[in-house]
Amino acid sequence: MNDEYKLHECLRRKSQGITNLHYFHYELFNNIIDMQLTELDDYFTETSAELLLCVACLNPRDSFFTFNKEKLIHLALFYSSEFSIVDLMVLGDQLDTYIIDLCGDDEFFGIEGIASIAEKMVKTKNLIFPLVYMLMKLSLLLPVATTTVEIIFSAMHIVKSRLWNRMRDK
Repeated sequence: MNDEYKLHECLRRKSQGITNLHYFHYELFNNIIDMQLTELDDYFTETSAELLLCVACLNPRDSFFTFNKEKLIHLALFYSSEFSIVDLMVLGDQLDTYIIDLCGDDEFFGIEGIASIAEKMVKTKNLIFPLVYMLMKLSLLLPVATTTVEIIFSAMHIVKSRLWNRMRDK
């Protein structure tokens, strides 16, 4: 790997001191990472990426390490039909109390994932923190709703393609 990397004949003049290790670690690896980042940027819009980052703040792993009150309030802003302006102000207070209460409760220690914490909240704390529970429910519905919409658009594409092809044939 310490040998000099040999480029094609036409590019040999440009290769001055590049080792195989350098080529594979930096040139090739960085190009592949750039291609993957471009593909992810094309797939996820800025809004959907922001939505996913906000949902990640509900993760209870490592004693709510990723908890971020501002992002969770921003998440509630995405659901303006579910949260009124008064609800948003109350949500801030509920989130403060919620994180203190759950971090001190042994029943919620070691929970992995939003689904697990929502399940425990149904049994114990959904009436105490109704707005936080609503935020969790909406976060859990997000993947299902997204998948359903993608399936519908995929089916529409198949139907449109088949109809389009028949129209051309006639």
